[in-house]
Amino acid sequence: MQVTTDFLIIGSGIAGLSYALKVADHGTVSLVTKRDIDISATQLAQGGIATVFSAVDSFSSHAEDTMVAGVQLSNPDIVDLVVETGPEAINDLINWGVQFSRKRDDEYDLTREGGHSHRRILHAKDATGREIERALVEAALKHPNITLYQYHIAVDLITENKISQNKIDPNHCLGAYVLNIKNKQVMTFGAKFTVLATGGAGKVYLFTCNPDIATGDGVAIGWRAGADVANMEFMQFHPTTLYHPHAKSFLISEAVRGEGGILRREDGHPFMADYHKLKDLAPRDIVARAIDNEMKKTGSDSVFLDITHKGADFIKEHFPMIYTTCLGFGIDMTKEPIPVVPATHYLCGGLCADENGETNIHNLFAIGEVACTGLHGANRLASNSLLEGIVFAKKAADISLTRLGEQNSRNISVPPWDCGNATDSDEEVIVSHNWDEIRRSMWNYVGIVRSDKRLQRAMNRILMIQKEIDQYYWDFLLTSDLIELRNITTVARLIVQSALSRHESRGLHYTIDYPELDDENFHHDTIIPGADPEKNTE
Repeated sequence: MQVTTDFLIIGSGIAGLSYALKVADHGTVSLVTKRDIDISATQLAQGGIATVFSAVDSFSSHAEDTMVAGVQLSNPDIVDLVVETGPEAINDLINWGVQFSRKRDDEYDLTREGGHSHRRILHAKDATGREIERALVEAALKHPNITLYQYHIAVDLITENKISQNKIDPNHCLGAYVLNIKNKQVMTFGAKFTVLATGGAGKVYLFTCNPDIATGDGVAIGWRAGADVANMEFMQFHPTTLYHPHAKSFLISEAVRGEGGILRREDGHPFMADYHKLKDLAPRDIVARAIDNEMKKTGSDSVFLDITHKGADFIKEHFPMIYTTCLGFGIDMTKEPIPVVPATHYLCGGLCADENGETNIHNLFAIGEVACTGLHGANRLASNSLLEGIVFAKKAADISLTRLGEQNSRNISVPPWDCGNATDSDEEVIVSHNWDEIRRSMWNYVGIVRSDKRLQRAMNRILMIQKEIDQYYWDFLLTSDLIELRNITTVARLIVQSALSRHESRGLHYTIDYPELDDENFHHDTIIPGADPEKNTE
């Protein structure tokens, strides 16, 4: 089956849906998503979205907080762009129907999170992402120009250099091959503009608070097509996910600490004062390393987040979802502290994208967590992620619409998918075994604290598994599990390769071999050029 569309969007979180709504009045939109349309990392976001909405706050303060959290590796021009256009982007969400919590009719209830110097987090109680996703999904489903393809997963991008005899610079994206997960047929999407809004890669690690769909698909298919990636070593570990055998890494919002929650050891000691002047409101990388260190020192399975001193009424009003969820696991957070541990949360690197969200492949855009725009640097400031998604969705949409009248396809016909001599596999155990081994290796050797020895051990295992996958990939018909395994292996390799090249400790990349910051030699992004599609290099 072949589909021709003006705009192909892969991913249905805040970035993908916002872009779709921005362009849908001007052309046909195909929205591809791996599960139901409302299953995304956006939907799970609790804390909120950061922007300057208060008279006592300022753009310069928000920008400074972002630069400090990013350990001065963020791009100042991009930081200013995102911060200064933030309020306008938030108003788009409000106009699409997002209902943020208010103190009164004329005033939003702004909260504060770690690393922020002011209250600037708009939220919908403790289920902000769910509210944003609800409003955007409702708007998208009503639009007649948006065609939805649920339970479809991108296989690879289609580029001009890949199918043409003549190498074009810059390379042009012409669409993507997409697997229908239910009938296992590969569809060909030809598009004037292709947007990767696939989210993050938390499932590359064994423990994560990301949804199951977060397998790094966009980074992997973009890099395989020739798009450059940057700063893959900076994987953020959220400091506080619920520690319970049946909780499946349920995230405890940073807003709990923003409203006075205190991290304690099992003996009750409030340990964050031993690590940072901001105590429990220190940036995430510092808090995650502190928790990791305390657990290793004491041999404890977790630390504890205590907000009981704020009283039951306050807790139930501000954190109704967290309260209800914890209670379902037998933990009453109004009377006892919550056991918490760090888990992988957010990829600060990704596909290199410019101020319009465009990659080095013409008309291929990367927006949201899949992209490295220069905003986050070595560590993302809390609640800047949703902001980045909505800001760059608008920037990408604006530049796309200015080009809509151009002849983007360059009269090149897009070939259908060729499965060759592939057959159905009767050895699915290989996929599940390699999936588990990759994730355990990443957790054990490429975690919060690293060393060259551990990183090299991980790389050796990844390269061996990648050879097995490459053989398996071409011999057997595609399944979503095989596509995701191929992608997490590619992303794992990029993370380790980036980490091995940074001989310092900065932000989320902490190594015992190079424990100090080295601005003289490493105050720059870690760039890995995109693979050469003609050589099929991975």
